[in-house]
Amino acid sequence: MKLKNILPIFITLIMLSCNSNKVTDEADYSQYLSTKIDQTKLLEDVDFWTNRIENSSSSYTYLISRANANSEVFNVTGEIDYLIKAEKDLLEANKIVKDSDAGLLKNIATNYISQHRFKEALVLLKKAEANGAKLNGTKKMLFDVHLELGNYIYAEAYLKDLKNKSSFDYLIRLSKLEDHKGNLDGAIENMEKAMAIAESSNLKGMKLWSYTNIADFYGHAGDIDKSYAYFLKALELDPNNAYAKKGIAWIVYSHEKNPAEALNILNHVTSYHNTPDYDLLKAEIAEYNNDSKLKAESLRNYQTAVKNELYGDMYNQYNVMVFSEDLLMPERALEIAMQEVENRPTPQSYNLLAWSYFRTGNIEKANEIMEEFVEGKTYEPAVIYHIAEIYKAAGKTAKVQPLKAELLASIYELGPTMVSKINQL
Repeated sequence: MKLKNILPIFITLIMLSCNSNKVTDEADYSQYLSTKIDQTKLLEDVDFWTNRIENSSSSYTYLISRANANSEVFNVTGEIDYLIKAEKDLLEANKIVKDSDAGLLKNIATNYISQHRFKEALVLLKKAEANGAKLNGTKKMLFDVHLELGNYIYAEAYLKDLKNKSSFDYLIRLSKLEDHKGNLDGAIENMEKAMAIAESSNLKGMKLWSYTNIADFYGHAGDIDKSYAYFLKALELDPNNAYAKKGIAWIVYSHEKNPAEALNILNHVTSYHNTPDYDLLKAEIAEYNNDSKLKAESLRNYQTAVKNELYGDMYNQYNVMVFSEDLLMPERALEIAMQEVENRPTPQSYNLLAWSYFRTGNIEKANEIMEEFVEGKTYEPAVIYHIAEIYKAAGKTAKVQPLKAELLASIYELGPTMVSKINQL
């Protein structure tokens, strides 16, 4: 075959090779990048219940309704003020009935879970459990909170008590437990069963929840095509869903290595739903793109946002990493990590504590914490990376190499900025 005939084929093969990671198509999701939130319209429900409260001598049910309306505004916009307003209304309503309404106690607990106030949520749920009304719903939430607090024996006990393989709520919790145990195949299998129930029930909330969660699991498993497909299915149901758009942005960035388009998607999302973690994702993408100006700007925006006292301890885990890595203030990171272990004594929190000690130069203490509280107790790639770095520093090289192989298989989840760090292990 002549060179002039071979050359076009060669060029085509190169182009195909370059695009081998391409799974997204802007035509699929561009229609969802035009969301504009009308704050006036969004707050109509809040104003409606405010008028009822102001013109009624019995405000109990109206306070709960306004709290639910404010919670919805928070869900759409990410603005913390509305979550705190909801909390105030719920607490005011609870003063009226003095802990006697189990449903209200669970409503307050849900608010506290959103604020990462898990111990306070647990206290309320134990009261709701003692009340005895709608007990199954209370047990589901008790499972959720015990899992978040690292009380895995209690979590499993509640789940065993709820066992029902034809229940959506049971299956999604079983899926979460399997994921915690590092059984990703089991997590996916149970989430797929839950999704089938959601689709047969044709309930929007259940379908949306299962689509975004299964999309995450497929991503962790390296099945990026399926992950993308289910984020799109979520957007078909809810064109404003910020989480699904963030998921697609991550695919575009981490899998396709297209930082400009990933930032385009994120900038759209943050035009109507802006929480501090988006700034950190922008900073990470800017670092990958060697854009020091955008990285610095994004980190400043994050720091400004989390100074808002209404966030409480919601961003402790992020703050530990920002202070230890970006701001090079490991002593401050250590203080926050200690608080997070107190709030939520999970392997993930102890990992942050160990990493903070490591960054202050106390390798012995970092290694001790990893061995006692973290190793073999969580399977998150970011945690595995910290274990590997600390074990390398401690001279435990035989343990590092298997972890390195595991991390290289998790690059999609960790992000492309981690490649060089892992290769240096």
